[in-house]
Amino acid sequence: MLYGVITSIRNFLYNQGVLKSYSFPIPIIAVGNLSVGGTGKTPHIEYLIRLLSVDYNIAVLSRGYKRKSKGFILANKNSTAEILGDEPYQIFQKFPQIHVAVDVDRKNGIEQLLKLENQPEVILLDDAFQHRRVKAGFYVLLTAYDDLYCDDFILPTGNLRESGKGSKRADLIIVTKCTIAISKEEMDHITKKLRTSKKVFFSTIAYDDFVYNENNSLSINEIKSKEKLLLAGIAKPALFFDYLKQSNDEVMAFPDHHHFTDNDIKNINNKAKNKVIITTEKDYVRLNNHTLQSDIYYLPIKSKFLSGGDDFNKTIKNYVGTSTRNS
Repeated sequence: MLYGVITSIRNFLYNQGVLKSYSFPIPIIAVGNLSVGGTGKTPHIEYLIRLLSVDYNIAVLSRGYKRKSKGFILANKNSTAEILGDEPYQIFQKFPQIHVAVDVDRKNGIEQLLKLENQPEVILLDDAFQHRRVKAGFYVLLTAYDDLYCDDFILPTGNLRESGKGSKRADLIIVTKCTIAISKEEMDHITKKLRTSKKVFFSTIAYDDFVYNENNSLSINEIKSKEKLLLAGIAKPALFFDYLKQSNDEVMAFPDHHHFTDNDIKNINNKAKNKVIITTEKDYVRLNNHTLQSDIYYLPIKSKFLSGGDDFNKTIKNYVGTSTRNS
């Protein structure tokens, strides 16, 4: 109750203008959730990059959770996961043609991006649904299929950062990590449970057909037949493990955004015993600089819409097209 009262007062002060929010003259899309992690923000940020970067100069701004640096930092060829944080570094590795920056103060981060000679035309704010100091032009709210915000409780009883009433700030809602077999009836049922007037879309995790490292790739069929160590340091690793695990495989789970210590690496090497190691893309960027005695690969994922994908794309493009200066 205390946590809920505090967050409600904070939102009230922003809604009434007592605490000031800042707007900017370019399209800004905030992607976030009401809960603590595990809704698939990074794959959806990457989806938006693929959707928009063909036509616009894109920047992604994140706080850089658990990075070992401070202040505003713009990614460059010398950046590491320790400097940027694992998720921004992963995005920068996959999309070197865009700006990727980190700053806890999103207002300052946007101001710094707009000072660049090749300034962005669209800014994607990663995990910024509660960052009320910046008023984005468009809000995408994510909620996981197996942990809907309407079924959850505010911290510390549950995982919600704020009351479900915060969903009213969203322009649209995506139910993420759905099962492929979800029916139209179940989608309708979930939409009713969410009690929202906003458009609701449904997406799932689409796994790549290969695992990769810097030098090689292996097909999923090939990797499933091998004895391996599956390793993940993400909020909800069950889907990753279930997709790859065979009866003779070893599994190691670490906390989300975990910084691997020398002792962790020793334990991983002992557990792997020369088996191939398969990890998530986010963990790979943190593990790749460590000395491992086994080959390590990562499994890429993408977000895939199960319904209304074309409508989602059109909605985003319409917002950007009518908001950008060269519309």
